[in-house]
Amino acid sequence: MVKYKENSEILDQAFSALANPIRREILISLMNGEASVIQLAKPFQMSLPGISKHLKVLEKAGLIERSKKAQWRPCKVNTKPLEEVNHWLDRCRKIWESRFDQLDTYLQEINKKKSYKNSK
Repeated sequence: MVKYKENSEILDQAFSALANPIRREILISLMNGEASVIQLAKPFQMSLPGISKHLKVLEKAGLIERSKKAQWRPCKVNTKPLEEVNHWLDRCRKIWESRFDQLDTYLQEINKKKSYKNSK
């Protein structure tokens, strides 16, 4: 439980950042490698300051890193927060799969009882 509390802020910031479709698209673009703000802005009808605001949110959430190479500040994906999100989702997935298995077992029992009653 302590580990979850330590990672809670990471998850909160990551989910908040990923809630926006433009930021998700930016992140997908960066999965192919580093890119500048200008390169990231091309697919969107948005100003460079607008894209920069999205990049700041992604950076604050730890989802991207920005380096300084002269005036060009390339961005790249940081996978650590995404690993935390994936770990959390995996825990949820296991719970739901267990519940679906229980539901499946229950439904099979009901069907057996119906079949038994109908065969009489």
